[in-house]
Amino acid sequence: MPGLCRVRGIKRSVNPPGGRAERPRWARRVAFGLPVLATLAALLLAPPPVQPGGQALTFRSSVDDSDQPYALYLPNSFNPSRKYPLVIGLHGEDTNHLVNLIQLFGAGGTLTSIGLGVGRGIPRLPDLDYIIACPFARGTMGYEGIAETDVYDVLSEVKRKYPIDEDRVYLTGVSMGGGGALRFALTRPDIWAAVAVVAAYTVPGTEELAPNALNLPVRLYHGELDPLVPAASARAWQRRLLDAGAPAEYLEYPGLAHNGWDPAYRNRAIFDWFSHYRRNARPERVRLVTRSFRYGSAYWLRLDGFTSGALASIDARLTGPHEARVETHNVDGFGFTQPVLEAPASVVIDGAALRLKPGAALAFSRRDGVWRQEPAEASLKRLGSEGPIAQAVSSRHVYVYGTADGAPPDVIQNRRLTAERAAQWSAPPRAPLSLRLPVKTDSEVTAADIDTSDLVLFGTKSSNSVIARFAPELPIELGPGAADYGLLFIAPIGKHYALVNSGLPWWTGADQANRGGDQFAPMPFRLLAGFPDFILFKGSLAQVAAEGYFDRNWKLPPDVAEKLAASGTVIIQK
Repeated sequence: MPGLCRVRGIKRSVNPPGGRAERPRWARRVAFGLPVLATLAALLLAPPPVQPGGQALTFRSSVDDSDQPYALYLPNSFNPSRKYPLVIGLHGEDTNHLVNLIQLFGAGGTLTSIGLGVGRGIPRLPDLDYIIACPFARGTMGYEGIAETDVYDVLSEVKRKYPIDEDRVYLTGVSMGGGGALRFALTRPDIWAAVAVVAAYTVPGTEELAPNALNLPVRLYHGELDPLVPAASARAWQRRLLDAGAPAEYLEYPGLAHNGWDPAYRNRAIFDWFSHYRRNARPERVRLVTRSFRYGSAYWLRLDGFTSGALASIDARLTGPHEARVETHNVDGFGFTQPVLEAPASVVIDGAALRLKPGAALAFSRRDGVWRQEPAEASLKRLGSEGPIAQAVSSRHVYVYGTADGAPPDVIQNRRLTAERAAQWSAPPRAPLSLRLPVKTDSEVTAADIDTSDLVLFGTKSSNSVIARFAPELPIELGPGAADYGLLFIAPIGKHYALVNSGLPWWTGADQANRGGDQFAPMPFRLLAGFPDFILFKGSLAQVAAEGYFDRNWKLPPDVAEKLAASGTVIIQK
C-alpha cells in the first residue's frame, strides 16, 4: 500500500527457455509481506470496536483543537445495521458530563454523592435501546458561545460515528443545562423530536422565541419548593409556550427543592416519554422568531431579508397542496427550502396573493412595500457575517495587543496584561474551565491566524499593525482626541470577524453598569453577550454614549453617525 511499502530498483527477471523462473528472494519477501501489510492497514483504518454501556470519550474541538470530553452510552445489543434514537443531555452547574449520564438513568442522591461514585468509574448501566451523549461543554459556563459550539460538535461527532435516526433526536438538561436545552430547542427547533427541561435556569431574552416551539413537544419539570429557581418560572414558561400554540406539558413535584431530576429521570421515565415522539420534518405550519440569520431557518422556511439585531417574525401555513399563507413582521425576504407546493400554486403574503412562476426559485422579497417572487437583495450583513459582538468570541479566536508604535516596555507590558485578562475566562470560585485562549502580539499574528480565526484586537491603527492592516475595511475608529473613552465594535474581515477595542477596556466599570446576562457565563463573555454591534462609553460602562447595530451594509445608522461625528470622539469610515 502507498506509504506502507515502497520497493525501488527492481530488475525485471526473464524466464529461462522452456522453464519457469524462480521468483527472486525480494519477490518472495514482498509476496509474503503484502497480505500482512494489507491486514495491518485494515486494522488501522477500521472503526474502533463498539463498547456497550457508559464510557468517557473525547472529540477534537473546532474552537481550539483540544480534545474535549463527553460521556456516551451505547446499548448492550448495539447493532450497527439499524438506526437508534439519540438523547443529548446537558449537565447542570458545578457538575459534569459523567454525572449527567448517571442522572439520566435515575440515580438518586446529591450531586456530590453521584460525583464521588463516578470517581470510582462509570457504574454498569441498565440496558436501554437508546444512544446517549452528554457533552462537558467546558464546565460551568452556560450554553452560549463556545459551549454551544461544543454541544453541536458532539452531536455531529455522534451522528458521524453511529447510526442515528434523524427523526428521533431528543434533548434534555438540568438546571443550567435545562436553560441550555430550552434555548437550543427554541433556536434550532427542527433538529429535535422532543425536549425535556428540568429545573431550568433560563437565559434572559429566550422568552421572545417561544413561538418557535410550535411543532416541538416540550415537557417542563420543577420542584414546588425550588429555592434557586422558583417554580413560578416553569409555570410561566408553560403558559408562554401554550399561548404560542406549542405543545407544552408541566410536571411540578410537591415539596421538592432544586432536584427535580430525581423524579423526572427515575425508572428511566424520560425515555418512556421520548418514545412517544418523532420529529415532524415537514409540518403544515412554521413560526419563526429571530434576531439573527444564525437562527433564521427552520423546517422548510428560511428568512433571507431582515435587519439583524431587530426582532423579525414569520408565520407560514400550507393551507392546501397549491396554496400557502404567510404573515411577516420586520421581514422583507424569505424562501421555501423544500418544494412544499404543487403547481399551479399561489402564496398569500401579508394579504397579497402571488401566483407562482413555474420553474422560478421559491424566494420572495418586498420592495417599495410590494411582495414579489424574487430573491431578496444581497446585503453585507448575512449568515456568518452579521455580528453581534459576542459572535467574535464564540468559536476559534485570538487576542492581539499592539507593539507597532515602539511604546516603552512598561506600556507594552500593560497592553499584554489587558489582552491576557480578556482571554482569562476562568475565575474563582468555580472550577477552571477546560479552555485556553491564545494571546499574541500584532507581530506574531500569522496568515493562518487570519485565515482560520476571529481576531480580538486591542489598540488603534497607530499602535496595532493588524488594526492598521484592516483599517480600510473597518466602519469606525476612535478619534485621537477621545480621552477617557472606550470603543468596542465588531466588523467582518475576510472570512472572519475583527472585534476592535480602542481606549478603555470593555469591562471598565462593569460592576457599576449591571448589564445582566447569563449568570453562569464567564464574565468576559457575559458582558460581550449583552452588547450589540458597537458600544462607546466615557469613563465607565455606566456612562454609555452610544450603542447599537450597524445597518445591512455594516455602516452606522445616519442619526448615530451624525451624533458621533459631531462629538469628535469617533471617526466614521466613508
